[in-house]
Amino acid sequence: MTLTLTTYHAWDQELWDQIRPIYTEAFVHGAKPEKILKAMLDRGIAFLHAGWDEGELVAMAVTGLSGPAEAQNLIIDYMAIRHDRRGRGEGKVFFGLLRDWAIEQHHIHAIIIEAEAEDTAENRERIVFWEKCGFIATDYVHHYIWIPETYRALVLPIAPGLVIHDDGQSLFRQITSFHEKSFLKSKA
Repeated sequence: MTLTLTTYHAWDQELWDQIRPIYTEAFVHGAKPEKILKAMLDRGIAFLHAGWDEGELVAMAVTGLSGPAEAQNLIIDYMAIRHDRRGRGEGKVFFGLLRDWAIEQHHIHAIIIEAEAEDTAENRERIVFWEKCGFIATDYVHHYIWIPETYRALVLPIAPGLVIHDDGQSLFRQITSFHEKSFLKSKA
């Protein structure tokens, strides 16, 4: 396995047509519609990442930045490995490539992700995966008004001495702000 990362700052429909099967299979619930993802890239608030293994697409992610310019954090909105490639360590490798890109290109202070909080085997597996990548799960469980699932924030501190001074609510303010920007109509 020689996984490589390519990051796209603009929408590429041909690329999306390749990524879409991974995205739709992994995110049956809670997936943003294609037109929203496209608008996010068009407005410059998100990045589309593709993971390649010798020219074969095996992973995808949608990320964005949050916080003030001097202390930006990376929000991982979506990250998935192609179903037939899971369980082989490629998720951790792909995440490492995303982390390194964000540190090098944006000098981030932390990486934030939300994971479903309901106590199911599948959700526990996701949280264990992120913890193996170095993330710390917070205690706060967030209830969005527009979806029934509850979520827990996880954070990977990058900057030395970065401390979360609450139970994760401040992380959800950043996540929520990112989601709100995602759904704003672009100004013509």
